[in-house]
Amino acid sequence: MHIDIQRDRARTLRRNMTSAELKLWRALRGRRLGGFRFNRQVEVGRYIADFACREMRVIVEVDGATHGDAANLRRDAKRTEFLEAAGYTVFRVGNQDVYENLLGVLDGLLVVLNGRHEDRTR
Repeated sequence: MHIDIQRDRARTLRRNMTSAELKLWRALRGRRLGGFRFNRQVEVGRYIADFACREMRVIVEVDGATHGDAANLRRDAKRTEFLEAAGYTVFRVGNQDVYENLLGVLDGLLVVLNGRHEDRTR
């Protein structure tokens, strides 16, 4: 039952992406960034990641203004700890960065992806 609820929530989130998520998704979809495949609103354990490149085990989290208070920062840290324990690298980016510096965000993400790729080929 819990799996169905999680899957339904992920579907709802895909249909109702924030404008920052949508802008970033347009740059990531269809292997547009370095040939890496991304999925959106991906279930990872009890969490739903904004975007994930499963092959390279990289998650992208787009954080809005609500992520700045102490309670949300603690929640985000716990989430990141869980995702990293599951073998993912978490790349966090703020909404403003997506709006004002999308190319910089994509460059930074590409560095992380290429680093993971190099680690896997050693």
